[in-house]
Amino acid sequence: MIHTSETMYKYLRPDKTFPHVWCPGCGIGIVMGALVRAIERTGFTKDEIVLVSGIGCSGRMSTYLDFNTLHTTHGRALSFATGIKLANPKLNIIVVMGDGDATAIGGNHLIHSCRRNIDLTALIVNNNIYGMTGGQYSPTTPMEHKASTAQYGSIEKPFDICKLVEACGASFVARSTTYHAKMLDALLYRAIDKKGFSVVEAMSQCPVQYGRRNKKGSPVDMMMWFKNNSISNPAFKKIPSGEVGEQFPVGILVDLDEPDYLERYRQIVKKAGDDRL
Repeated sequence: MIHTSETMYKYLRPDKTFPHVWCPGCGIGIVMGALVRAIERTGFTKDEIVLVSGIGCSGRMSTYLDFNTLHTTHGRALSFATGIKLANPKLNIIVVMGDGDATAIGGNHLIHSCRRNIDLTALIVNNNIYGMTGGQYSPTTPMEHKASTAQYGSIEKPFDICKLVEACGASFVARSTTYHAKMLDALLYRAIDKKGFSVVEAMSQCPVQYGRRNKKGSPVDMMMWFKNNSISNPAFKKIPSGEVGEQFPVGILVDLDEPDYLERYRQIVKKAGDDRL
């Protein structure tokens, strides 16, 4: 049995980086707790883990957690992580990004990481907004919802992150929320253990930049919305498309066994060597 407070303290850098920057009621702390518990379950040592993050609220995890860490430029976390994996394939690399970091500035890198099936775990914290930089609307802000750059509501269709990465070829795709913290813990464990490119979307409340502008109520209200509108993936598939409304599936959405990038690369190297004989 994992004792949460002891486990969290084991992986934090309390003397160097606290107090943290997250707003009261923010869900990113819950996501970070789930990530720490998942890593604890894997049995990997701190030196066997590399945590890479981009810019944004969730990107601060690499500052607070005591692993080999890299805080990179906006949208480029997956590029840095790919380089590390190619240099040392034995490392277990987890990439933490926000919805804007992953799907807007880093959208191109996300698409091609899926296509390559590089052996990384991507944790995308989706709070529907650019929280740290002033509350601008992101690719996941729902239509007609307000942001500092959409005072009368966003006019663009939002991304479904899980559908996007599934279409691009990710081997493992899963979604959970801050309300379902234990499920998030289990999904992250599965994703880290999975060979190939794994994506876990963690839906998280942003009560200050997103919730307040859109009258979503308290942080607890926002988490209850997750509870009331989420549904297991098998049950979700049985709902007629015209009756879905605001409901969304949680759990494992894709789980495929395919050769990853490094396996294919080694095959190419062997083939090139054989041709020279």
